[in-house]
Amino acid sequence: MSLEIGAPAPAFNLPNQDGTLISIEALRGQWLVVYFYPKASTPGCTVQACGVRDHFAELSALGVKVVGISPDPPAKLKKFALAQNLPFTLLSDADHAVAEAFGVWALKKFMGKTFMGVVRTTFIIDPDGNLASILNDFKTSTHHQVLLSAIQQLQAL
Repeated sequence: MSLEIGAPAPAFNLPNQDGTLISIEALRGQWLVVYFYPKASTPGCTVQACGVRDHFAELSALGVKVVGISPDPPAKLKKFALAQNLPFTLLSDADHAVAEAFGVWALKKFMGKTFMGVVRTTFIIDPDGNLASILNDFKTSTHHQVLLSAIQQLQAL
């Protein structure tokens, strides 16, 4: 399944790092960044999360809410959030149903092995709940720059 710009974002209701269920409907009415990452506390995912953390004030000033989603259980997400002092919500998609709905659960290759996993992708959702941008061509170290630029361009329209 391939999502298109302008289409409604897939619905979700997932536990956060504290075990509280968070739904996409509760996040409507503001710009929302939903970024999918493979695994908490791994080098690339930590660099990406810390980039968002370090620019969180800029994102907040633009009226943007940020949610990170991975297949990790809530306890692992809580440990990651505390260790990295992350000021945004992390959601647990343990059965990867939401990743599948967003089209980011796919066959991957790493170090000669083939497996199913999360393809690192960021979705920017407008205040009406529609997909405004899909980012998947970035390095973890510059994700925050690509994200901020995309949001500023969208808000300027």
